[in-house]
Amino acid sequence: MQKNKKIKKMIFTYILLILLSLFFIFPFLWVLSTSFKGAEDIFGNGLNLIPKSFTIKNYVEVFTAIPMAKYFLNTLIITFIGVAFQVILASLAAYPLARLDFKGRNLIFYLILLPMLIPVEGSLVINFITILNLQLYNTYLSVVLPGAVSIFGIFLMRQHYLSVPKELEDAARIDGCNEFQVWWKITFPLVRPATSALAIFSFAAFWNSFLWPLIVLKDSNKFPLQVGLSQLNTQFNQNFRTISAAIVIATIPILVFFFFTQRYFIEGYKGAVKQ
Repeated sequence: MQKNKKIKKMIFTYILLILLSLFFIFPFLWVLSTSFKGAEDIFGNGLNLIPKSFTIKNYVEVFTAIPMAKYFLNTLIITFIGVAFQVILASLAAYPLARLDFKGRNLIFYLILLPMLIPVEGSLVINFITILNLQLYNTYLSVVLPGAVSIFGIFLMRQHYLSVPKELEDAARIDGCNEFQVWWKITFPLVRPATSALAIFSFAAFWNSFLWPLIVLKDSNKFPLQVGLSQLNTQFNQNFRTISAAIVIATIPILVFFFFTQRYFIEGYKGAVKQ
């Protein structure tokens, strides 16, 4: 009886999960389907997920309408610099909050968390003035610097640092390691899942960034992918098929990156929740 209940509960859970996954994946399936449709299919009746006239013309049109390769390269540069900054700075900031004993450590941590209550839009003006004063307007660094270290990154890394046994660090100090060497050689390698999870989050955030690059970049040759793709959707040119093809192209790198790092992503989340 108990076993039957367990099986029914498991079946119900799986059905619910499948329905939810279909609900969330449907918009992407519709965009993918639209990217392969011809002009006669786009405004057909019903869901019409399977194209009647399959074509890759929309993908070719994306590369002829905008300098896609250039936007890809710009996005790669911005994302690479942003992820490197995020992982290194968040790791360094979180280490003393988790591993060093000093007065007011927890208070500093809570004060760091406090700005999470402020909406992102509230920081746009002050960030823009800072970028102008640093004379970084219209540069890749102006896109990266405001997101170079995030509160979430510090929180995630701190939670994982707390799980590292203190005896390992004490042994390293007895062997003559200074504090930086303890962090670099002992503690940092042990929180690799958290580092990978943070890298994935940062990758997705920088890859998809739109509003801030639009504000601080003037030269279209420096536009990242998301800003460049917005040129396909103008008041006088709204081709849903081409836009859908561009969205699919822009999504592929994130899916590939997640596919190869999903194990670390899940482990990183599990470790943070346990603390």
